[in-house]
Amino acid sequence: MTNTVIESDVRLAERLATEAGEILLALQKSSGLTGKDLGTAGDEQANRFLMRMLRAARPDDAILSEEEKDTGDRCSVRRAWIVDPLDGTREYGEGRTDWAVHVALAIDGVAVVGAVALPGLGMTLTSGSPKPLEPAGDPLRMLVSRSRPAREAVAVAETLGATLVPMGSAGAKAMAVVRGQADIYLHTGGQYEWDNCAPIAVAQAAGLHVSRVDGSPLVYNCADPYLPDLLICRMELAARVLDLVKALPPA
Repeated sequence: MTNTVIESDVRLAERLATEAGEILLALQKSSGLTGKDLGTAGDEQANRFLMRMLRAARPDDAILSEEEKDTGDRCSVRRAWIVDPLDGTREYGEGRTDWAVHVALAIDGVAVVGAVALPGLGMTLTSGSPKPLEPAGDPLRMLVSRSRPAREAVAVAETLGATLVPMGSAGAKAMAVVRGQADIYLHTGGQYEWDNCAPIAVAQAAGLHVSRVDGSPLVYNCADPYLPDLLICRMELAARVLDLVKALPPA
């Protein structure tokens, strides 16, 4: 009689995010592609791998991927894997390190399992193995987009006397807070569930505050996957940041 050991959800997420990252690194080195062409090829290869592996490992679960045509069928399923095969396509195509692979599991709309691979840095962070948070920066450090710093983030940073830290992908930004390289990630520029589900699961497991910018919970596996704003920060900063956002005048 053969004993079959079923891989845990968090271990599966970690393994698949890491292996997809290895595929992307190999493509970077061997394809001869650059820029948008490399990003497109990376998206396709990583997505193909993740979809194949998730369907084999969890055939009864739903999957929402940035690179797959969405159907409403997933909304009737309690367990939904939410993946971004290559978060930060531009950074990946430019040969930078601030890009990521996201693999998450939402159950009843809650991000309960997450793995964010940072292949350019040789690491994968997961909700299953949180590390102690580093001390807050002095001054505080606020993450912003490399190309389009959000008005709200810039205004809050100015009030707090925080230093702006430009960075690429959403996953890289969120993990910078988890890793102690920054203190606040306030985003108001529009995202989808695959952009933040895995990062939110990892950040929450690490003991960070996670919410929408109005303080409400982030809900996943919705019919419309648009999820435009979020706040990830140290617990002691959350109330102050949320109050500052609320007090901002309309754009």
